[in-house]
Amino acid sequence: MASKPVLNYGPNGQFGVSIVYPQVPWGFKRPDDIDAKKDPIKDGTWDVEPLENVTMLREIYDKASPGYSARVTVPVLWDRKLGKIVNNESSEIIRMLHAEFDEFATNKELDLYPKDLRGEIDALNEWVYNDINNGVYKAGFSKDQDGYEAAVYPLFEAMDRIEGILANNGGDYLVGGRLTEADVRLYVTMIRFDPAYYSTFRCNLKDIRHDYPHIHKWLRQLYWKNDAFKSTTNFEHLKVGYNRHGHVNPHGIVPAGPRQHILPL
Repeated sequence: MASKPVLNYGPNGQFGVSIVYPQVPWGFKRPDDIDAKKDPIKDGTWDVEPLENVTMLREIYDKASPGYSARVTVPVLWDRKLGKIVNNESSEIIRMLHAEFDEFATNKELDLYPKDLRGEIDALNEWVYNDINNGVYKAGFSKDQDGYEAAVYPLFEAMDRIEGILANNGGDYLVGGRLTEADVRLYVTMIRFDPAYYSTFRCNLKDIRHDYPHIHKWLRQLYWKNDAFKSTTNFEHLKVGYNRHGHVNPHGIVPAGPRQHILPL
């Protein structure tokens, strides 16, 4: 999506990013408003996505497929010229951005999926996705005790496994001693873990900052040493978003803590 872009990519800004509100189910957020706690309807900060003239992401899905009635999800890679959704699966979009748009890239030498590490990255991604990336949702959205326990214990077993990998390889990166797609895909879950999943999704056998020293160091190094991670992380936005799920948190009360969303190095 491109909308008075919060972020621009490519030498001439060929790729814009539009942000959706955590409170309104995929309603577009005014780019100059960074206060995730505002009520966009009461405060007048619910915006029109100007290039497509829509207020809700569902309208984008309907443009691409009139009468669409299935789930609306993010992220979305949208082709403005053709008026089509290119893809809405994050694991596939990251590969597309890696390989298909080099002519627009300003940092072509960055290779998050190097050929010599692809087998190792793919193998890691498979169980990380099932047990961690998706595991937090399986635990958080479970409808009974058995379903919750079937997800939460494998989640922490997988996190123990990640802790062991980082303990044995020096701890800076997951694969090959360099930043790869595997780090990016795990980061998005780990950065949310203590502020959101621990409390809201009841993933509370352990937390990262006290129980996983190597994951904690890895996470802080990505956040504090690489601005690509810090600049795209909004803690208030993610906390509000996960606590607006009515079936998980019926009253929508956003926890106050942790006092520090992420600790310094």
